[in-house]
Amino acid sequence: MNAVALRRAVAADARAVADVWLRSFTAALPSVVRPHSDDEVRAYFGEVVLPSQETWVADHSGRVVGLMVLDGDELAQLYLDPEWRGRGVGDRFVGLAKRRRPDGLSLWTFQVNGPAHRFYARHGFVAAESTDGSGNEEREPDVRFVWRPGQPV
Repeated sequence: MNAVALRRAVAADARAVADVWLRSFTAALPSVVRPHSDDEVRAYFGEVVLPSQETWVADHSGRVVGLMVLDGDELAQLYLDPEWRGRGVGDRFVGLAKRRRPDGLSLWTFQVNGPAHRFYARHGFVAAESTDGSGNEEREPDVRFVWRPGQPV
């Protein structure tokens, strides 16, 4: 099997990135209502995320199979095509994020996403804040995780 390369996203990746996000969100968070249509999600990635945020893709033989977005010190997005979960790609993305933001990172994930909580905890992130979801578009309770270098795991 060919290796997966992590590379910076380019404008031509926008639709593939959005489609990975859509497949991953649907598979991982079936109970969370998305406030935007598929076309709105695709436009958002193409018009906002890729042009203005540090976006990385996992590329397998020319096919985008994962994405990671860094926005300041926030790990704003990390999504994998469902068939690529459990293959180490997410671990590689987190390692890259830590190298790119060596002073620390934060992220938000929904409270219902237990697998994400375990994944981030395994990588040294700790839950720092929980909300009732009133601050996000989905109106879904969420948790903010933080990682700081030297923080005990």
